[in-house]
Amino acid sequence: MTIFALSGFQRDLLIVIADHDQPSGQQIKADLEDARDEEINHGRLYPNLDVLVNTDYVEKGQIDRRTNYYELTDEGRTALRERREWEEQYLRETALA
Repeated sequence: MTIFALSGFQRDLLIVIADHDQPSGQQIKADLEDARDEEINHGRLYPNLDVLVNTDYVEKGQIDRRTNYYELTDEGRTALRERREWEEQYLRETALA
């Protein structure tokens, strides 16, 4: 799966995770709610985090028995970088048109 197959919400999750050192799901949720100015429920958050784990963009670990952390993998960092490069190239091309 490429980053282009992810939803915008999933790409936003990657960006939030990249901005932290092993954030918990609650930290990710709080940051995303602030950035998107909307409430995000657990039923939306955790299944989407699981998609990112299953695509090997994110690694999930355990802080304690009730709390997990999330961290970008090398593949996740590469995917984000490639997406940013594509966006920059696309914006340059459309500005020249």
